[in-house]
Amino acid sequence: MSASKKIVENSNRLRYVRALERFHKSVISYLSNTKELTHEGFVKKVDNALKVLTRIEAIDLYKGDLQDLQKLVTKIISYKDTKRDIDEIKEEILYSSNQLDKSKNARRYKKDKHINSKYDEWE
Repeated sequence: MSASKKIVENSNRLRYVRALERFHKSVISYLSNTKELTHEGFVKKVDNALKVLTRIEAIDLYKGDLQDLQKLVTKIISYKDTKRDIDEIKEEILYSSNQLDKSKNARRYKKDKHINSKYDEWE
């Protein structure tokens, strides 16, 4: 029995999203935890992380957070070939990553005390 086309597309999309997240996480971990950052080390880390990403077929993503993740990954890859200072690269990538996490968490966590309708009956 063959899997339906929709199931195959969904599994390919999920595989691509996980590869993007793995690439992102490995580069962010490298930038955050390495004490002696060098541009050569950054290029080597991006190349190693890119090996996994290139094995998987790129798929169009329609969700905002996933599109932002995809843009961040392409931004990281583009920094591989620049001659900019590694500290500037680190600062920009970590800032973009934090903004991505912030946008994800803003939708996920909402405190009940900020919902006005909950306390209307008290007035």
